[in-house]
Amino acid sequence: MGISAAYFVNAQDISTLRNTAEIYSNSSLNGTAKYNAMAGSMGALGGDFSVLNSNPAGIGVSIASEMSGTLAIQNSKNTTSLAGKSIDYKVNRTDLGNVGGVMALKIDGSSPWKFVNIGVNYSNQSIEDYSETPGNNKVNFNLYNSDNQLVDNIAFVGHAYNRYGDLSKMSVAVGGNYDNRIYVGAGLNFHSAVIDQYDSAAFDSSTNNTSSIYNKQYTPFSETSNGFSASVGVIGKINSQFRLGAALETPTWWSISRVYNEYLNPTNGTYTEDRNLSSPMKATLSAAFVPNKNFAINVDYSLGLTKPKYKVYGNAETELNNFFSDHSKNLSEVKVGAEYRIQAFRLRGGYGFASSPFDSMSISAFTDSGSAANTSFNNLIVGKRSTIGAGIGYDFKSFYIDAAYQNLSSEYKSPFLRGFASNNTGYFSSDNDIIEIDAAIVSNVKNTRDNFFITLGWKF
Repeated sequence: MGISAAYFVNAQDISTLRNTAEIYSNSSLNGTAKYNAMAGSMGALGGDFSVLNSNPAGIGVSIASEMSGTLAIQNSKNTTSLAGKSIDYKVNRTDLGNVGGVMALKIDGSSPWKFVNIGVNYSNQSIEDYSETPGNNKVNFNLYNSDNQLVDNIAFVGHAYNRYGDLSKMSVAVGGNYDNRIYVGAGLNFHSAVIDQYDSAAFDSSTNNTSSIYNKQYTPFSETSNGFSASVGVIGKINSQFRLGAALETPTWWSISRVYNEYLNPTNGTYTEDRNLSSPMKATLSAAFVPNKNFAINVDYSLGLTKPKYKVYGNAETELNNFFSDHSKNLSEVKVGAEYRIQAFRLRGGYGFASSPFDSMSISAFTDSGSAANTSFNNLIVGKRSTIGAGIGYDFKSFYIDAAYQNLSSEYKSPFLRGFASNNTGYFSSDNDIIEIDAAIVSNVKNTRDNFFITLGWKF
């Protein structure tokens, strides 16, 4: 399927597409060390307040009150390759990744309702990301002055997407236990994101052998965003060993405030704009097998039921909506997690796989030899993601400690540089020279994240 040419001509930048899919529609928030070790798969098991990320009915499974905090050590590495060369870049962060608790309220008497529980879960993670593409001097451009006279020929020597920020989600839910067979829950979710985004390219001049940095129009930009969603869920025991779960989360209604740089409008300056975005509605189906008190295994499957949609204020939002309507796929993720208990010891593991949110697309792109050709790409902008989790824990009855390790890996094609001065989408230098070209350079980015988590908890 060919990619919408109008988007690349008129809309703001590729990072808007990527952040919409990867941040504002994100379904991979971290939780407790137990939750992370099981790759977030516990939708039909419950018993951990981080289950609010997938199924609020899991709060109703708890039979004891508890609270905990989780330290997250996040290590991310991007390897960005082009024309046989590659550049590595690492980001390390240590944060309070998760905190929350459950208040279990036992109902005495003959009522079939055994517990009514209240759960709170707060998850936070860094979204800092830096990918630097090496240069290829076979890709070069002519620069012309206002009289259309050739003044220079410049060669491409590098590009960088640079993002700073954090993403968080706070969930509050009520869950109930009906006759130890059916568990129900409903929750409210409060999302927030802070993003600083940069998009810049470097070029060498053939006339004076100097390098210059060019910034993409509308960058750098900063966004402060808040969102709201609601979720409902149910878990049912088929028998003493099998459980089924289902949950539905509404779209997240985001309010986004952006401050950005614009060049030659009619002079360089800083501007602001507000946007409203609805991320996909999500359904999660779960199944669990619990043959005894020492072993449990769970499978979750999540599917986006809608696609991202911006409230239309002008042409940019229309083009964004058309792009997501034509070229995005419904979010899809499967996760498997298991826990085995040896007296007070806990052994856990998990695996998750999320498909790319975009279809295969064809765009005009430069080859390594410097010529442009229509090329088809899989995993363009955002790629599929796999997660492997492992962990251990020890229960001291009133206190417990858990540790987890996660390895996340993804690979995607990163397009940049396409833009036009006539539509205000090119790359601008400090001297207001403009790079405009009807083709993109596309590098390959392999991202690997090695994350460690330690949870300390108290039961009461």
